[in-house]
Amino acid sequence: MSTFWHWWIVLLTIACLALITWILFATRHAQRKDTTEQTTGHDHDGIEEYDNPLPHWWFLLFVITLVFTVGYLILYPGLGYWAGLFGWSSEGELERTQLKHERRYAPEFARYGATPVEELLSNPRALRMGQRIYLNNCALCHGTDARGSFGFPNLTDDNWLYGGTPDAIKTTLLQGRQGIMPAWEAILGEQGVHQVASYTRELSGIDSGASPSDLTAGETLFKNNCTVCHGADGKGNLALGAPNLANNIWLYGSTQIQVEYTIRRGRNGVMPAWKDILGEDKVHLVTAYVYSLTHQASAPEG
Repeated sequence: MSTFWHWWIVLLTIACLALITWILFATRHAQRKDTTEQTTGHDHDGIEEYDNPLPHWWFLLFVITLVFTVGYLILYPGLGYWAGLFGWSSEGELERTQLKHERRYAPEFARYGATPVEELLSNPRALRMGQRIYLNNCALCHGTDARGSFGFPNLTDDNWLYGGTPDAIKTTLLQGRQGIMPAWEAILGEQGVHQVASYTRELSGIDSGASPSDLTAGETLFKNNCTVCHGADGKGNLALGAPNLANNIWLYGSTQIQVEYTIRRGRNGVMPAWKDILGEDKVHLVTAYVYSLTHQASAPEG
């Protein structure tokens, strides 16, 4: 907040309070103490408004409200930079709440964090905790049902870019992943992109409709350029995170146009590291929950 807006807020707030206070007391002095049958002349559906002063208790409520407002602005933030005598802030309140939560549940998180993932599969409470952490942090990308979406992997199948063991999943969560598919248009050319896309789709059992000559050329280009990552059989490489191209599971779509776009422009997928955000114990619980999606039929329901 700039200095201008600080003083703008301060002056505007004080001016409004002063004006309201003046109106309240100025009209109070001008009001009669007795009541009358005289009306203001307003009529709505046959209902007329008497021209009488506010009840005394109502006037006092306005006064109390003004006093409370002044006290609040002195004790709490509300006037630009002014932090209030109590020094309260929403950020500080959040930190205190989080600290209280951590102190309460840290022993339980630590206990589950020291338990092997395979053993946590038979612990419904641990899996529910892992599920809640997942929903609060991971569902935005992978979905509440963990089935992913365009560009975000499905976590409920048995297809893993970097491996589906508990250790591999935990490493992915702790350290994050940076998937890089380079752009090949400059190397392959437009025709080469079309041919390689057709060949890779055929690897997955999709009839690309390409001619035999294009498929042969695509296979040659694939072996000369793509096997270093995806393997000679196109089944990928867990160490590199290179996807299996022969299982008809496509992260960015399987149509000819989508596959050609991936080859032509490349892809850059980022899985953020969660170690500093969640801590190892919570990551361990999320690992157990994600692992349970494919290794336990009775995973907790959402």
